[in-house]
Amino acid sequence: MASAAEQLASNLNFSTFAKAEDLKKRLWFTLAALLVYRLGTHIPLPGLNPEAYAHAFRGQAGGIFGLFNMFSGGAVERMAIFALGIMPYISASIIVQLMTSVVPALENLKKEGEQGRKIINQYTRYGTVILGLLQAYGISVGLESGQGIVNDPGWFFRISTVVTLLGGTMFLMWLGEQITSRGIGNGISLIIFSGIAAGLPNALAGTLELGRTGALSTGLILTVIVVAVFVIALIVFVERAQRRLLIQYPKRQVGNRMFQGDTSHLPLKLNTSGVIPAIFASSLLLLPATAAGFTNSTALPSWATAIVAALGHGQPLYMVLYGALIAFFAFFYTAIVFNPKETADNLKKHGGFIPGIRPGERTAEYIDYVLTRITVVGAIYLVFVCILPEILVSQTGVPLSLGGTSLLIVVSVTLDTVAQIQGHLIAQQYEGLIKKSKLRGGKRGR
Repeated sequence: MASAAEQLASNLNFSTFAKAEDLKKRLWFTLAALLVYRLGTHIPLPGLNPEAYAHAFRGQAGGIFGLFNMFSGGAVERMAIFALGIMPYISASIIVQLMTSVVPALENLKKEGEQGRKIINQYTRYGTVILGLLQAYGISVGLESGQGIVNDPGWFFRISTVVTLLGGTMFLMWLGEQITSRGIGNGISLIIFSGIAAGLPNALAGTLELGRTGALSTGLILTVIVVAVFVIALIVFVERAQRRLLIQYPKRQVGNRMFQGDTSHLPLKLNTSGVIPAIFASSLLLLPATAAGFTNSTALPSWATAIVAALGHGQPLYMVLYGALIAFFAFFYTAIVFNPKETADNLKKHGGFIPGIRPGERTAEYIDYVLTRITVVGAIYLVFVCILPEILVSQTGVPLSLGGTSLLIVVSVTLDTVAQIQGHLIAQQYEGLIKKSKLRGGKRGR
C-alpha cells in the first residue's frame, strides 16, 4: 500500500506548480545566483597577456589543470576572477570534518546541535581563507614564472591577484550558502554542477569534431556514447536504490478500543554519501598541483617534479589514489551524515522497533551492520562510475567533461534538486488539503 507521500506525489501536476509561489521564488533566486556565477567565470584577472596565457594553458589542458578547469566552469582557462572556484572551501570542509573525528573539542561542538554547527562552519570559513591565500599566491607566482604571461610582474601583481582570487572564492562560498538557504538544492553542489554542465556542449562538439577530422574513429565515439549512457543509467538506478528496514509500533489502547500497531520503513540509501566522495577526492588531488603546472619545471626540485608527473590526470598513481580516496570518503561521509545510535534512540523513544531485534543498543548495532554492508556496495559503485570513464577519457583524448566524475556530479545533483522540488510541491499540496479540510469543518459547524 502506497504511503501518503507517494499518493500525494502521484497527484502532482502543473496546476500544483503554478500555485507554489514560494517554490517559484526559490527557483528564480537559484537561477539568478547561478547566472551571476557564470558571468564571473568570464571576467579575466587584470595584468595578464591573454595570448601568452592561452598558449601556456593549452600545454597543461590535458593534465590536472584540465580537471581543475572543468570544476571551475572554464574559469581557469580564462584565468577569471573565479579561477580558484569553490575548491578551497571544499578542502577546508574536508579538513574540519576530519578533525571533528579526532579533536575532542570539535567533536563536542558537533554534538551541541545548531549552535555547534554554526561554530564549525565558522572554522571552515577561516580554513577557506587560509587555503585560498596559499593557492592564490601560488597561482600568482606561477603566472609570473610563465614566459610573457604577466605584463608587469612584481608584488603589486601578486597582491592584486591574491585579493581578487580569494575574494572570488569567498563570494562563491557566500553565494552557495545563499542558494542553500533561499533557493533550491545544495548551493555548493549546484555551483560545481553549473560549471560542468556549461562545458558539456563544447565537450560533445569537440568529440564530434575529433571524429570529423579522423583523430577519433567512429567506433570509438560510439563506444564513448554507449559508456556515457550506461553510466548515467547506472547512476540513476543506484542513487534511487534503498534498503528499507521494517519498523513496527506496538498496539495501543484508547479508551476501550484497541488499535493495531502501525508499520513503516527506515530507508537506507545504497549510496548515502551521494556525490561528496568524488568531489572531496578530486579536490584533494587538485590541491598539491594548483600552481605547479604553471611553474617552470627547472625551478622545482626533482622529487616535486616526479610527484606532479605521477599525479597527472590518467596516470596510474592518480587513478589508484583517486579510487582509494573515493572509497574512504564514502565510508567517512556516511558516518558523518547518519548516526545509527541516534536513530535507534529515536525509534525507542517513539516505541518503534525492528522485528526480532531488541530496542536500544542491539538496534543500533543492527542498523550499523546493514549500513556498513550497503556502503561497501555504494563505495564500489562510486569507484567504478568514476574510474572506468576516466580511463576511457585518458586513453582516447575525449574531453574531461564526459568523464565519470562529471557525469556523476551532473546526474546526482539533478536528481537531488528534482527531489527537493518535488518535496516542496508535496508540502504545497498537503497544505492545500489541510486548508480545504478546515474550511469544510467550519461549514459543517455552522
